[in-house]
Amino acid sequence: MGDIRVLIADDDQEIRDLLKKYLEREMYEIDVAVNGEEALQLFEQNKYNLIILDLMMPRIDGIEVCRRLRDKTNVPILMLTAKDHETDKIVGLSIGADDYITKPFSINEVVARVKALLRRFMVLGSDGISLDSSSLKFKGLTLDLKKCTVIIRGEERSLTAKELELLKFFVTHPEQVFTKTQVFRNVWGSAYIEDDNTVMVHIRKLRKKIEADPSNPQFIQTVWGIGYKFVGEKDEN
Repeated sequence: MGDIRVLIADDDQEIRDLLKKYLEREMYEIDVAVNGEEALQLFEQNKYNLIILDLMMPRIDGIEVCRRLRDKTNVPILMLTAKDHETDKIVGLSIGADDYITKPFSINEVVARVKALLRRFMVLGSDGISLDSSSLKFKGLTLDLKKCTVIIRGEERSLTAKELELLKFFVTHPEQVFTKTQVFRNVWGSAYIEDDNTVMVHIRKLRKKIEADPSNPQFIQTVWGIGYKFVGEKDEN
C-alpha cells in the first residue's frame, strides 16, 4: 500500500505533538491540523490512510468534520473524546467514525488502536476502496469487497470501512450467534469493550443501509439476551 499517511486534528498542541512523535516512530507520515477547518483543507490536498479527530475543536468541530469526510471517503476515522461527552461519542459513531478513545488516554493504547485499524484495512486503498476483487453473495444481498459496497435487491449502497468490516464478519459466519463483546473483539481488534454503544450504534447504522425494515431485520438479527447473528441463504449463481 506504500507509505502510510495519518492526519491528526486536535487543537491541543501537547496532544498533537505526543501523537505525532509516537506515530512517527512507527514510520507513518504525519500531518497535523489545529482545527476542523484546517483538517478539511489538508484532506482535500492529500491522501490519507487514517484520520484522528478530536471532537471538541474550534471553527468546525469533530462531529461536523467527520460528517463531511464521510460524504467523500471511507478512510478509517479514530475519534478522541472526553469521558464526560457520552452523547457526542455516540453521535460520532453514528455518523461514521470507526473507533473512539477517551481522554485522558494511554499513548500506547492510541498507537495500538491505530495499528489495529490500519491492519484491518490494509486491503483498502487510501480512498477506502478495497483492492480485493472477491464478493460474497446471498439472496437479496451481495457484499462487493472491491467497490466497498453492498447490493440490496439490485440497489447499490455505499458502506464505510467499519461497516464493511462488520458486515463481512457477519456474512462469513452465517447463523452463528455472537455477543457484543465477541463482535467487538473480532471487528475492532480488541478484547476489551468499554460499553455496548460502539457495537449497537454500528449495527443500527448498518441495518438502515441493508434492511428493508430496520426495526424488523431480515439479515442481521438480534438474539435476545445473547447478541446477534446473520441470516441469509447463499446465492450459488
